Amino acid sequence: MKLLRVGEAGAERPAVRLDDGRIIDVSGAVGEIDGPWLDGGGIERLAAALAGGAERFPTVEPGTRVGAPVARPGHIVAIGLNYADHAKEAGMDLPTEPIIFTKAPSSYSGPDDDVLIPRTSQKTDWEVELGIVIGRTAEYLPDEATAMAHVAGYCICNDVSERDFQLQRGPTWVKGKSARTFCPTGPWLVTPDEIPDPQSLAMTLTVNGEVRQSGTTATMIFGVAHLVHYISQFMVLEAGDLIATGTPPGVGMGMKPPVFLKPGDVMELEIEGLGRQRQTLVQA
Repeated sequence: MKLLRVGEAGAERPAVRLDDGRIIDVSGAVGEIDGPWLDGGGIERLAAALAGGAERFPTVEPGTRVGAPVARPGHIVAIGLNYADHAKEAGMDLPTEPIIFTKAPSSYSGPDDDVLIPRTSQKTDWEVELGIVIGRTAEYLPDEATAMAHVAGYCICNDVSERDFQLQRGPTWVKGKSARTFCPTGPWLVTPDEIPDPQSLAMTLTVNGEVRQSGTTATMIFGVAHLVHYISQFMVLEAGDLIATGTPPGVGMGMKPPVFLKPGDVMELEIEGLGRQRQTLVQA
């Protein structure tokens, strides 16, 4: 199932993308796609309602804005240097354990919303990433197999980053990761039955039509199951939380010379089976 939310920012309605490409409004059956709904078996109830006939639900008008697929999460947990070739281009050692940082929940935005370049920014950069949405509370999970039962689904994330804020303004990364609009997410939350192997997904990112990143989740150092299990040893993951799992090589910081985003630039992202995003850069 492909779950999404449509409508103006702050007034999104739950929806489903059908196999034929149509989007239907399921607000008659779902109040909100959020943590409590996921944790309470909402996906299963909605699947049962759709089995009774999708024609019962109205079709969403083409061109309607698509928001992030899940209501604003309590936590956005991100993983650094999780692709060996990206660590190399960054000039950093391969991690022996996942590098965890966070993005402010206020950075969360829709997949096609404008991205704001922060005031005083000189080094705003791009990062296409596989996102994991947690489906039920995960704490001290005993193994990786158990971890997968806590995954509600997958989505595209753009871990937009300001490299000067991240690397030259102190020892922690959160300042460079948390500006408003720095986490475009969606367009859909795709349930695990449609993504049987999250470690074999092709992923690309272009800037102004030029390919900057082209990779695959197969080269992740730490895979989806390991990350959910690992993170649960250090914090409680709640339903609706988002994990951004790292990026392949090709970021602007790694180019020679480095290239960073400017107003008017357009980023387009795609991950196999998870749809596409498109964002225009605007000065804050």
